[in-house]
Amino acid sequence: MSSILIIYHTQSGNTLKMAEAAASGAASIEGAKVVLKKAVDAGIEDLVTCDGIIIGSPEYFGYMAGMIKDFFDRTYEASKGKPGIFKKPYALFISAGNDGQNACNQIERICLGYSFRKVYEPLILRGIPEEEGLEKCREMGQTLAAGCDLCVY
Repeated sequence: MSSILIIYHTQSGNTLKMAEAAASGAASIEGAKVVLKKAVDAGIEDLVTCDGIIIGSPEYFGYMAGMIKDFFDRTYEASKGKPGIFKKPYALFISAGNDGQNACNQIERICLGYSFRKVYEPLILRGIPEEEGLEKCREMGQTLAAGCDLCVY
């Protein structure tokens, strides 16, 4: 059984819709356990015990949400040397008001610092997520959970 952690921050609800879609996709894999948490509520224990992580952030001023950065700040030092952190598979989605690329780049740089392994190309949706974009989020969750379940990652 694989455990997928999905952390997100939302104010408008757009990122929550994307996170819920990713969670639905991950949960569609038999035996997958999905933990969906706001970044403010997630901590080192969540990070250490998951088999894969999906990070969801809105884009604010061309940057990730402060609560996503806060999660990274709170868990980075504590994660050093912990088993299961090195090469932990991750995926990323951005709810963008502009192009979302800088927020994506900044999160990817942080994930390199953790030595996470990107296993899915980042998904950037602009504006209110429509069904096509939410389906891509479901596919992301499903792909990560299936890969973790099959020990591909």
